[in-house]
Amino acid sequence: MIQRIQSVYLLLAAIFSGLCFTGNIVKFSDNSGNILAVRPIGLVRITGNTLIEHIEKLLPLTVLLIVIPIVSITTIFLYKNRKRQKTFTSGLIALIILLIITLIYYSVTILQNYNVTFSPGIIMFFPLLMLICAFLAYRGIKKDDELVKSYDRLR
Repeated sequence: MIQRIQSVYLLLAAIFSGLCFTGNIVKFSDNSGNILAVRPIGLVRITGNTLIEHIEKLLPLTVLLIVIPIVSITTIFLYKNRKRQKTFTSGLIALIILLIITLIYYSVTILQNYNVTFSPGIIMFFPLLMLICAFLAYRGIKKDDELVKSYDRLR
């Protein structure tokens, strides 16, 4: 039964994680018109003539953004074992929370070390959407598990 609603939620979490690779996750701008951006490859500075300079690699962020869609898609195909699927989804929720904490940590560090101001963007909300989707998937898996257990009691 791969066509359950939790499969859709897990797929959405994987898609949002993949969309984080398309641009700047968090942006900051300074007084001279330069943009500091947190990307999956690390911290970069974009100058006015679109010259990109790598400042720092952010390896934990990169690893989390690679692992989250892998775990999410793997969890979709564990539909035959609901207990394992719930465990993987709980791990996915923990990874997404760790991603959000990592992004907040890097944002605060950048704000303190560089004289920049925060510039909000759409991609920075994707980790929150991933967390919501993973939580809804967990609820769906739990409901399926309770439904199957209730049918087992009737037999």
